[in-house]
Amino acid sequence: MDISREKAPTAQETFLQMAQAAGLRGRLLVTIGLLILVRLGVYLPVPGINRVAFRENIQNSPVIGFLDLFSGGGLSALGIFALGILPYINASIIIQLMTAALPTLENLQKNEGEAGRRKISQITRYVAVGWAVLQSFGLALYVNNLSNVAINPGPLFIAETVLAVTAGSMFVMWVSELITERGIGNGASLLIFVNIVAVLPQSLGDTIKLFEGGDRAIIGRAIILLLVFLVMIVGIVFVQEGSRRIPILSARRQVGRKLYRETKSYLPLRLNQGGVMPIIFASAVLILPVSLAQFSNNPVLAQIATALSPGGPTPWLYALFYFVLILFFSYFYASLIMNPIDMSQNLKKMGASIPGIRPGKTTSDYIEKVLNRLTFLGAIFLGLVAIVPTAVESATRVPTFQGLGATSLLILVGVAIDTAKQIQTYVISQRYEGMVKQ
Repeated sequence: MDISREKAPTAQETFLQMAQAAGLRGRLLVTIGLLILVRLGVYLPVPGINRVAFRENIQNSPVIGFLDLFSGGGLSALGIFALGILPYINASIIIQLMTAALPTLENLQKNEGEAGRRKISQITRYVAVGWAVLQSFGLALYVNNLSNVAINPGPLFIAETVLAVTAGSMFVMWVSELITERGIGNGASLLIFVNIVAVLPQSLGDTIKLFEGGDRAIIGRAIILLLVFLVMIVGIVFVQEGSRRIPILSARRQVGRKLYRETKSYLPLRLNQGGVMPIIFASAVLILPVSLAQFSNNPVLAQIATALSPGGPTPWLYALFYFVLILFFSYFYASLIMNPIDMSQNLKKMGASIPGIRPGKTTSDYIEKVLNRLTFLGAIFLGLVAIVPTAVESATRVPTFQGLGATSLLILVGVAIDTAKQIQTYVISQRYEGMVKQ
């Protein structure tokens, strides 16, 4: 079989490697097994709770529906994985914000190498534990105050619920890190992906019930919504795959008596550096006031949560706040991933330069300028994709995804693309290993 370094692996080659390559097959099996384990844990009940009475109490609560999407039904089922991966996501946001503000954490991330990153990961886990205790305590208080839900309400019930839900959340966090380390893809993103997919059948079933009356107006509005989502999928794939290639010229080198000519290559800068993470972070921030209001019964927080929910009385405020959060996290995440000064220094060390641009500060300024423009375009597109389908869903009055269709779509498509790319990377590595053995 002829193997070309320039060709991406075909679908046939990818599936063949997934079936035959022991390393890739093992990673896939580990990932699938851990995801199934987490889904099963959603249905393990928290002790001492009447779940039928709880469902009756939250049946018409839009806030619970808003939170339930990201826990894959774990919150409405009151399982031990009710919080899911959300405490870890919130802790990651807090630590990344603090990294930009605190020199100690910034030094750990930039100058301490792998040891520094492990230290930051450990700090993130501690923050996630504290955040899980806080959220589970609010959930326990909320359930304790509901009538006929807690079998034996009181301090002991609250303590047991906090312990069970916190332990479940920490187990999910451990599974996400295990998937990232020994499986395929990013563990936290895949868990959110699976949670959204788990809720989709019920949402689609509710939409199909709208067609049972045979109303042509409803069918027409649903077709319009479907077409908008298909266009958005194409746009998401286009932006996720889009990149700007900055040409790089390597200087001539002499090794012994042999003179190597100048070589041309390029520096790829993605249009959307953060991938799906800005959407996940923005959604987690939106969930924060909603969850606090739901569990604390504070009227001020309740008004804020209602105003910032998709189905609230001020959808324009929700859309604006969501758009600003996506812009912020797009720039913030891009600044964490790409450092123009480091890139300029690395190019200088390798004896490479950008044609027409002087090495050093001029190169770093040029890369930063290009990166800011790309990030702005990518963030604007992400914001529009997050808002437009939600507006269309509201206009057509077909609540398939309860106002979170765009967010769900972005996460599903983004995670699928990132995971597929990682699988292709393993296939290419297996290809090169085969060439070396030959």
